[in-house]
Amino acid sequence: MIGDMEIEPIARVETCYVEKFGVPRQPGLVKQSWGRIIFEDSYRGENFIRGIDGFSHLWLVFHFHLSMHQKGKGTVRPPRLGGNERMGVFATRSPFRPNNLGLSVVELVHVNLDHPEGPVLEIRGADLVSGTPIIDIKPYIPFCDSVAGAVGGFVDGAPPKLIVEWEGECSLPNASKELVEQTLALDPRPAYHQNSEREYGCQIDSYEVRWRVVEGVVCIFSCERT
Repeated sequence: MIGDMEIEPIARVETCYVEKFGVPRQPGLVKQSWGRIIFEDSYRGENFIRGIDGFSHLWLVFHFHLSMHQKGKGTVRPPRLGGNERMGVFATRSPFRPNNLGLSVVELVHVNLDHPEGPVLEIRGADLVSGTPIIDIKPYIPFCDSVAGAVGGFVDGAPPKLIVEWEGECSLPNASKELVEQTLALDPRPAYHQNSEREYGCQIDSYEVRWRVVEGVVCIFSCERT
């Protein structure tokens, strides 16, 4: 509650990421990451999205429902800085925020009017865990939202990517294989984890994937359908 104002979710998102570990830290980094926005009953109508198909991208305002902010903590440890240096929470995109609100830009692929819970917005480039509550949706307007000469501070430039290799033959469909590779190339490990013997696992696109990182190479040694 903010005074007499109450904020409620307008939708929820289903994505290829069913758990926090493995979710890209920024939108658009994994082009194959898919999602669908399913509206709550009160906002499920074509009138709410009339004209939205004219936009290629959308801003999503969402709730970090799986991350709890600790009151009084004004700093966080950004992964880009190795997880050791602290920055002010308002100088980062950390999910641990006072009001747990997030902002992402995603590609609008299709407006599905025939879905049983339609209309449903099919999106790509999502950095959201499945089940995330959507608070608001706004169109991305290129000439307003893209600022020439903007400076990115300590996160200026795209994050580095690791090489991804499969131990043995990969039997995944091409789209799923690309999704897994693009996700793990971003190195979802905590920044302070550098043990090459340590094994990791997460669920991506209905597959349980297990891997380790050896000398900067992601080695996938198991990938099974869940």
